[in-house]
Amino acid sequence: MLVTGAMAAREAAVAPATIRKWVQLGRLTPAGRQGRTLLYRLEDVFAAERTAAHHRRRPTHPTPPSP
Repeated sequence: MLVTGAMAAREAAVAPATIRKWVQLGRLTPAGRQGRTLLYRLEDVFAAERTAAHHRRRPTHPTPPSP
């Protein structure tokens, strides 16, 4: 099923700007167009969301204290 960016954002519980950012970062690729509107596959949107969530949960290594 193809959906607009606004609908994709709603389904993934993110802001529409996040969908645009994922496209800019290459995490999400539009699957088609309807006029000037980009369309996305929901499974691609959810995969991009999982990738983004994985990147947010990366453990950080503490830096050693300064001497």
